[in-house]
Parts: sequence; structure tokens; C-alpha cells
Amino acid sequence: LYHRGLLRTFQIAHEFPTLTLRENLMTVPARQTGESLLGAWLKPGAVREEEQANREKADEVIDFLGLGPVADERAGNLSGGQKKLLELGRTMMVDARVVLLDEVGAGVNRTLLRRITESILRLNLERGYTFCMIEHDMDFISRLCDPVIVMVEGRVLTEGPADRIMADEAVIEAYLGRGAAGPP
Repeated sequence: LYHRGLLRTFQIAHEFPTLTLRENLMTVPARQTGESLLGAWLKPGAVREEEQANREKADEVIDFLGLGPVADERAGNLSGGQKKLLELGRTMMVDARVVLLDEVGAGVNRTLLRRITESILRLNLERGYTFCMIEHDMDFISRLCDPVIVMVEGRVLTEGPADRIMADEAVIEAYLGRGAAGPP
């Protein structure tokens, strides 16, 4: 699925902690000549060209996501929100068509959540990315998703615009809790 443009992010980021943010991005493209010892020995020029192309692409992704100030930081030192942006950036390194986002907003401060939201919207509008989100933050969902599809135990419960979903009694009961509907 990776080679067909279907990628995913993880609820808990899986970065290479000792590599920089930029280096983490550069590891994403598959089948790099330098991945094999033989390729590295026999085709050093190709390895250099690929590395330069990957560096340029990584720099483009870093600029797009506003991560320039931390591009050369070790990924293990990044905040949770910056790691979520790194995860999103990895999907950009191979120009994903469809991205599955697993709780991309979980544990992220509001400032970085706005940047993540803006990045997702731009990727959708400017680059044609399609996103499928697993998320519990209804405010975040309402800014990004139309339609919203709610599933319970592997089955579709309902779908529609976010405002209708948030008022749906079955959704409130299943996910939001009785107190979310306001006073009785």
C-alpha cells in the first residue's frame, strides 16, 4: 500500500530519536540506492544524487510545516506536537495520496494543533491529499472533516456534518457521554 500512496501516522510518534528531524524525513523514500551495501559501493554517484534530492524534498517539507527552527534538532528532543508534524511530514516525502491519521491531535498543545490543522487543510486543498482520521477531539474534527463518519465496534453508527453528529443522541451516548449534551 505504501507504494500506491497510502500511508498512516501513529498516535504515538515513532521517530528515530538520535537522528535530526531532517534526517528522519530523508529516511522515508523507499528503495534508496544507498540502502544496500553493494549499491553504496558500486553507485556512489547515484547515492549522492538521491541524498541531495531527498535533502531538497525534506527542506521543502520542513518549510511547508514551519519546522525550520528545529530542522537540525534530534527528533527525540522534539515536543509531542512537533513529532506529530514530523509524522505528517513523512507522508509528504513520498507524496501520499491517502493518509490515515491516528489521533493526530492527541496530547498536542493548541498552538501546534492549529499548525497541524492548517497543514492538513493545505495538503488537502493545494495538493489533493485525502485524509481519514481517527480522532476524539470533536472541535478538531469539526474544523477538518466533512462528512464525519462515526463507528462503534467496527460498524458505522452514523455519518453527516459535524454539527449534526455532535447533536446525535446515539453518538453522545457512545462517545461523548451524557454530560456533553448539556443540561437535561
